[in-house]
Amino acid sequence: MIGNQALLLLMLYFLWPSTALPFITGNIGNLFGMPESDGKVLQRSKRGWMWNQFFLLEEYTGNDHQYVGKLHSNADKGDGTVKYVLTGDGAGTLFLIDEKSGDIHATKRLDREEKAMYTLHAKVLDRNTNAELEPDTEFNIKIHDINDNAPRFDKEVYYASVPEMSEVGTSVVTVTATDADDQTYGNSAKLVYSILQGQPYFSVDSENGTIKTALPGMDREVKEHYQVVIQAKDMAGQMGGLSGTTTVSISLSDVNDSPPRFANLTTVESTEIGGAIGRIKADDPDVGQSAEMEYSIVGGHDTFNIVTDQATQEGVIIIKKALDYESKRDYEFRVEVKNTYLDARFIHGVQFKDYATVKVTVEDVDEPPVFARNPYIIEVHEDTAAGSFVGVVLARDPDADNKPVKYSIDRHTDLERLFNIDSVNGTITTLKSLDREMSKWHNISVVATEINNPRQTTRVPVFIKVLDVNDNAPEFAMSYDTFVCENVKAGQLIQTISAVDTDEPLVGHKFVFSISATNPNFTIVDKEDNTANILTRRGGFSRREMSMYFLPVVISDNDYPIQSSTSTLVVRVCACDSRGNMQSCSPEVLPFSDGLTTGALVAILLCVIILLMIVVLFAALRRQRKKEPLIISKEDVRDNVVSYNDEGGGEEDTQAFDIGTLRNPEVMDANKLRRDIIPEMLFPFRRTSPIKDNTDVRDFINGRLQENDADPTAPPYDSLATYAYEGTGSLAESLSSLESAATEGDHDYDYLSNWGPQFKKLAEMYIGRSPDRET
Repeated sequence: MIGNQALLLLMLYFLWPSTALPFITGNIGNLFGMPESDGKVLQRSKRGWMWNQFFLLEEYTGNDHQYVGKLHSNADKGDGTVKYVLTGDGAGTLFLIDEKSGDIHATKRLDREEKAMYTLHAKVLDRNTNAELEPDTEFNIKIHDINDNAPRFDKEVYYASVPEMSEVGTSVVTVTATDADDQTYGNSAKLVYSILQGQPYFSVDSENGTIKTALPGMDREVKEHYQVVIQAKDMAGQMGGLSGTTTVSISLSDVNDSPPRFANLTTVESTEIGGAIGRIKADDPDVGQSAEMEYSIVGGHDTFNIVTDQATQEGVIIIKKALDYESKRDYEFRVEVKNTYLDARFIHGVQFKDYATVKVTVEDVDEPPVFARNPYIIEVHEDTAAGSFVGVVLARDPDADNKPVKYSIDRHTDLERLFNIDSVNGTITTLKSLDREMSKWHNISVVATEINNPRQTTRVPVFIKVLDVNDNAPEFAMSYDTFVCENVKAGQLIQTISAVDTDEPLVGHKFVFSISATNPNFTIVDKEDNTANILTRRGGFSRREMSMYFLPVVISDNDYPIQSSTSTLVVRVCACDSRGNMQSCSPEVLPFSDGLTTGALVAILLCVIILLMIVVLFAALRRQRKKEPLIISKEDVRDNVVSYNDEGGGEEDTQAFDIGTLRNPEVMDANKLRRDIIPEMLFPFRRTSPIKDNTDVRDFINGRLQENDADPTAPPYDSLATYAYEGTGSLAESLSSLESAATEGDHDYDYLSNWGPQFKKLAEMYIGRSPDRET
């Protein structure tokens, strides 16, 4: 039997396990009525030399090595000759024993759900001889449970149904949760069921998890599906227990609880004005004109109207006013139908019209958020620091569910990222300081989005006006060109100045002008109309003494805080006529006698003489230069050729010839056509063959002449090609006018036709001439 002390300790552990643990492990021998030594040492009993069970708390979070218990033998005299040995489940890995003292420790955390009890064997040996001093004894280490597992339901989602109009307390379905903790120890696995979502339609039995109906008269035609969330919590539902949830989808099955009625019309609240929501038709056995009908709403209606479809003789009901599910969901009105053509012979005693009642049900649609205002106009001062409050925008979901809304700023409207908005409450704050002088208005767009449906968004313009703060000093309104005459008198007006300020005070600008009181030359008179006059303090200014004066003018405003600046007025000293008109403002030129010394004049004279000597020497050297002979060879006969821009082949003939171009044909312009005469035929461009650098100039020119004679594309077509070296023995002989005959008419130009296509135009010009024609 366990004594009163043991019962007390067990009750203490069940209520406060963490508090009772050290006390229990230290006195566990007494719990089972076993003798102890020094409060902890286990003594030999009648059945053996040790008791057979230890208790260890699972998932212990203390030191790495948890103390389990202590083994002790009567043979241990404390002289170190006794050795304790431990074998069995987890010995040496999970559990370690001190060979000298017999203390047992756990090396890591243990999980009762993995293994609840370990069986081990203990031996007592002589350390010197390894002889057994006590027989092998078996004992158990039992893992005490803690609440470390949450309840889990058998299914994540349950599906159930119950007939509509069921009585209160009708059982729907039973949900079951299990807890991996010890069912027999404490309240760790004692579960309590509760309903988190689904009131007031359903309830749940807290002990067995049976879901029952809790509301009478539930109508399937009103609402068919319900989502119920059930929670299972351990520790008997006490605070600090673990919990798990499951979802139960409950549908109401139909019962015959509604009599037959004419079908009502239904429409969604988003139907546009003028849209048709349904048709009704009256039965008329007549045919033709006699069957034509006209529909109308009795007494009219502010939301709906009915028109007649002449082709089908149906009444089409259309919307006159926007619908709102949240405001009104059901409408009812009477419709009258009558024949449009009546025969007077048969109208006596018979009504050619009928009535019907029409019911319209409005269905809900998910609408985007709606802002309280549109647009928003907010004012903020320009000296507001970053992070300061600007204003608040508010939007709500117009649907009955009133889903939460989040806010954001369209960054395309805030490229400089000056503002931020709280996504939850719509508070707008500044990210940077604002400057009214840079921008007086900031137009941003705030977007409101439904959290549960991001596709439903609404944007609203927010106009933020930056209010002025006196943070700019006044300055001159313009750049002044001010002058003072040399013969001016004291007290004469020389300039009227004004100022501007980029700020906008509430009561208007008021500037104060002033200069240093010690200025001996000028003074200022404030006219108190935001202008001031600059007057001379003295007369008789001289350009020789000073041609320009700099007058600092202090300009202050009257706003708070007062801002002031100093602007400099430049005053030039000028020569004026007797009327005060400016004539010249440049300083007077001083004579040499006043400004140049004798030494400076001598230096200037020497420089002039040296310059003249250099010019004379250069001219003499040019006269002594020898001239090159004009004629190098006896066979070389040359004329002085004078080129004119209006003769020959045009402007291109006047260009200087470079022998380097002939030696490097790659630098020549390809396919360059003459502008004076258009060739009759166009030929493809042919690259000239390269010539070696060491080729003789005479051979080089002869080769080029032959290539040009054989090339029909070589320009010019009717012009003379001039070369630096003409060569000897030319077929054309000399073209010099010195050896020509006295009259040009004696020449025979028939040989020009043999020179090739290049000289075709030239031959046509000279062949066939006759003295008669020239005459």
